[in-house]
Amino acid sequence: MDVLYNMKREAYRRGLSPRTISTYAQCIRQFMAFRKKDLKQATKKDVREYIDTLIDRNACGNTLNVHINALRFVLQEILNKKVMIKVRYSKTPKSLPVVLSREEVMKLFSAIQNATHKLMLELIYSAGLRVSEAVALKAGDIEPERGIGWVRHGKGNKDRPFIIAKCISEKVWGLINGKDADAFLFPGRNGHLTVRSVQEIIKDVAGKAGIRKRVHPHTLRHSFATHLIEDGYDIVSVQPLLGHSSAKTTLIYVHTANPERIKVKSPYDTMQGK
Repeated sequence: MDVLYNMKREAYRRGLSPRTISTYAQCIRQFMAFRKKDLKQATKKDVREYIDTLIDRNACGNTLNVHINALRFVLQEILNKKVMIKVRYSKTPKSLPVVLSREEVMKLFSAIQNATHKLMLELIYSAGLRVSEAVALKAGDIEPERGIGWVRHGKGNKDRPFIIAKCISEKVWGLINGKDADAFLFPGRNGHLTVRSVQEIIKDVAGKAGIRKRVHPHTLRHSFATHLIEDGYDIVSVQPLLGHSSAKTTLIYVHTANPERIKVKSPYDTMQGK
């Protein structure tokens, strides 16, 4: 376990997110359980056979890539072993994210009975937050006078501001009123509301609202970005709001936008004088 300890220390030093570090550690534990030998004795054959077992279990491209990255990080960066095999990164099918229409968003919110749960989902949608970012919000992260909030130590361990919609601002101010700066906006049993709880909440509400799409918290974030593009905001404006390090990641929402919303007319309609 000394190797895992050193891996975590080095990963934190390099600014990897806690989630990535936890995932890497789990991948390494699985590899150790498979090969049952000290990592310092791992060979290229061990790595190849381990990856092959994942392929045999029909692991998706993302899973393979995460395991490859974890092994590469530990074996090459921590143990200075040149045993990594040349595995071409498995391509993941580029499917477009599920997006709710504006009407479906309003329908979803109308079906929520619990005021706190409603505000949580409204905040996720209206600011384009990741659910992990929303549940971790504290009273001190909100700046009422500026109409913004702050995601602290988000993906990539970065801070970024987010907008607070005027239509929910009074409810947000009421939520933080009288709370200490370190108090969570959405408290739970062990600190703050869990990601799992929010997932169950939105799944239940989507069913009550009669929405047939597979809805999860990230669907609201996808919808936020798509609706901004439809409203005429460019990629450069949307990218920092989502906390994307690359504009290529944000570009996907151009493909999910409704052509009618972004005033795109088919050339065939032009030919017909429509």
